[in-house]
Amino acid sequence: MARRKIRIKVPFITRVEGEASLEFDADDDQIDRLHLKIFEPPRLFEQFLIGKNYIDAPELSARICGICPMAYQLTSILAFEKLFQVEIPEPIAQLRRVMNLGEWIQSHALHIHFLALPDFFGFDNALEMAKHHPDAFKRGVRIQALGNDVMALLGGRSVHPIGLKVGGFERLLAHDELNALKSKAEDTRQLAHELVVFCASLKRPDYSYGFDYVSLKSDNCYPINGGRIASASDLIIDVEDYQDYFKEHQEPHSTALYSMLNGQDYLVGPLARFNNNFAQLDDETRQLAVQVGLDGASLNMFDSIVIRALELHYAINEICRLLDSLYLPDEPSVVVTPRAGDCCHATEAPRGLIYHRYKLDEKGRIINCTIIPPTSQNQARIEQDLKHSVQVYGLEHSDEELKLFCEQVIRNYDPCISCSTHFLKLKVNRV
Repeated sequence: MARRKIRIKVPFITRVEGEASLEFDADDDQIDRLHLKIFEPPRLFEQFLIGKNYIDAPELSARICGICPMAYQLTSILAFEKLFQVEIPEPIAQLRRVMNLGEWIQSHALHIHFLALPDFFGFDNALEMAKHHPDAFKRGVRIQALGNDVMALLGGRSVHPIGLKVGGFERLLAHDELNALKSKAEDTRQLAHELVVFCASLKRPDYSYGFDYVSLKSDNCYPINGGRIASASDLIIDVEDYQDYFKEHQEPHSTALYSMLNGQDYLVGPLARFNNNFAQLDDETRQLAVQVGLDGASLNMFDSIVIRALELHYAINEICRLLDSLYLPDEPSVVVTPRAGDCCHATEAPRGLIYHRYKLDEKGRIINCTIIPPTSQNQARIEQDLKHSVQVYGLEHSDEELKLFCEQVIRNYDPCISCSTHFLKLKVNRV
């Protein structure tokens, strides 16, 4: 049999949030080189923030991502509040958690129905899929609408919210708004249950193998905006020690920095959270997970669609629980007195761990800033997953089959670069 050399170039990865390409070379049955290229220009947000007052940082950092802006906002806010020794009333903390959960609902519903499901049904895009599976698509739209409502009510608008501030919120909900939100969340619970069962019924490939994963971990609740940093390799550290273990470096083929844990790639995101915090899910969601065959020990990235549905189910249950016992404080925020110093914090965006570190002067101006988003942490892991999964899948497949498979592997991670509507063009040179 003739020796086969493959050179595949995928100029644009479709149905991901942003612009990236894929190239790999293979010689017969071995991959020689594989690069996921993020080629968007550097956005320089860290430099934009230097010289700005801390008050401006939450709104500016929200512009990093249109899908999970609150995660960037709240990470900076919690870092500053830690430095300023601000004590937030419990109702304010609970409302922030509700808003976090609303963002998870938005993001997970979008990913499942617009980005991932077309792969499982064999469609190029979600709108084409919706013509043949209207009930599934409509359910996704209804679930996402709950997330939109949460963000709009608490954040002032559903995209790039403006309702958060250091010290609390700009305004509080009225009692009738709170009751309407609770009623809508209750009405959506059954849809979330149906979505988990539906996603679990999909035929999912399994290319499991060992890898490290990282998330916040808490003994008190499923973590969103607090906890220690934990890994499958038994790392458990305070957020303040992050820079001692996690290092970024530049690769020539990508404008995004690669983040490594002790020199090795790692995963952040729903699967990492789910595995690290399975015991902290509410009883109903945990039992449902076991019912569909997941027990917090998955190493199959194709399980991600089910895990996102389970997190969405948890988010709606948690919103209902929080709103059921919530009382509104007299004031939307507390007084804040800025001070000089270093501060950092980490939260869980829908796509995984976000880390912020700031240095402020005595007037509250930012003089140094580091922001590490989930996708830069996942980039090295995506490349390693592709190398493993493509070889197990088989290089004997056609160029088109290889292209589609690689895209699906990448979409398991829900990489967020920035909005993209490109369609894939494939150029293959075979020697």
